Amino acid sequence: MTAPSRLTPAGACLADRRQFLGGAAAGLSSIALASLLQDEHLLAAPPQVDWQRPHAARAPHFPAAAKNVLVIFCAGACSQLETYDYKPELIQRDDQPLAGGPAVTFQGPSGNLAKPRYAFRPRGESGKMVSDLIPHLGGLVDDIAFVHSLTSKSNTHGPAENFLSTGFVLDGFPSIGAWVGYALGTENQDLPAFVAIPDPRGVPQASVNNWGPGFLPAVFQGTAFNSSQPIRNLRPPESIGSASDHAARRLLQQFNQEHLERQGGDSSLAARIASYELAARMQLSAPQISDLSREPQHLLTQYGADSKNETKAAFAKNCILARRLIESGVRFVQLFNGAYASGGRLNWDGHQKLREQYDVHGEILDQPAAALFNDLKQRGLLDETLVVWCTEFGRMPMFQKGAQGRDHNPQGFTAWLGGAGVKRGVSYGATDELGFKAVENVLSVHDLNATILHLLGLSHTELTYRHNGVDRRLTDVHGHVIEPILG
Repeated sequence: MTAPSRLTPAGACLADRRQFLGGAAAGLSSIALASLLQDEHLLAAPPQVDWQRPHAARAPHFPAAAKNVLVIFCAGACSQLETYDYKPELIQRDDQPLAGGPAVTFQGPSGNLAKPRYAFRPRGESGKMVSDLIPHLGGLVDDIAFVHSLTSKSNTHGPAENFLSTGFVLDGFPSIGAWVGYALGTENQDLPAFVAIPDPRGVPQASVNNWGPGFLPAVFQGTAFNSSQPIRNLRPPESIGSASDHAARRLLQQFNQEHLERQGGDSSLAARIASYELAARMQLSAPQISDLSREPQHLLTQYGADSKNETKAAFAKNCILARRLIESGVRFVQLFNGAYASGGRLNWDGHQKLREQYDVHGEILDQPAAALFNDLKQRGLLDETLVVWCTEFGRMPMFQKGAQGRDHNPQGFTAWLGGAGVKRGVSYGATDELGFKAVENVLSVHDLNATILHLLGLSHTELTYRHNGVDRRLTDVHGHVIEPILG
């Protein structure tokens, strides 16, 4: 009679030679696969954050072309047809109906095709056609790469801004600047890793979603301020002297450290303490960075900061602030041109009187933004800074019926990139002959965001954060790097 086995069912399987060899082979294959995925930057590898120093600089996944990013975000959906996407056929077919086109678009019935409201002319040595709306920005064409075939998932401003800034149309997801701060930290420990600079006319439609942390730890959210609205509550009350303030902070730091040690180094508590300590350091650094009085007069004039147009002057000062932040090592700067939905009065949402409204917005944007790019270039900062110009979607080639403006169009629009790691004087992708739909090398916002991360040395598939049981990432499950525009 055979003695009963003392092995568990799992142990019996291990004792079986065939089962053992099969399991070993599978295990070795898994190790090999993991190695290959790691080599190709396809294996999730969340950053190792020291929660007592969450803003400390961290290494990228691979050598980076850029150290910093500046995003110039034109809120309200700036028309590609009045700026960078030259369509001679649209000029030829002005005031004709679009055969087979949509009878109704986002806001109502469609009218006839409408030529650009501004003349286009060749710019730079490349001869790139750019409109007279933005002649100063047109002068940059030999230094930047255009992407003419972007598409969005939404034709509504708020969700489309969400999509551009977070990779999702819904609320609650981290902004790209928060992702970058989480991945890389910053080299300047006296300023935030991520700063958002709202337009002097107000915040964009999606407001703080554009610079929010979503489900990432709150320590990675953007800090919002501009040249006319400095960071609030930064200074102690006048009744508290400098010596008392410093003594209180030293005592508080000691209490915080003792409390953190008693809690076993809890990461959330450590991050909260680090945020307070950064705020304390910013009492000195932030006012200095916002003080533009030391800028020479010729530079203020170059940017248009002395313009009689008060909004243009305020935006120009925001552009100078953006340069100073980049110069000081802030990792990600998001500069907004245009505010919330207002019938096109405060942003680029030109539904009714496009030419009249764009005359206003073009003057505010053009000289200051071009001066910012050229200033970065002259200071050698473009060698390590990526500059991105973008908007949430484009506009239709036809006017709205009974109006002199264009409706929302997420099917084809333009962005451009310049600076570190980007080819100069090139264009990629195209919309059709009327500028209606992307038809050549069609791209998504996910591809644009994947490219931004890539230039920072980050794989968009590796940069993850586990939330509700899912390894989330900026590009969801999509996105490809736009390799042809990379230098």
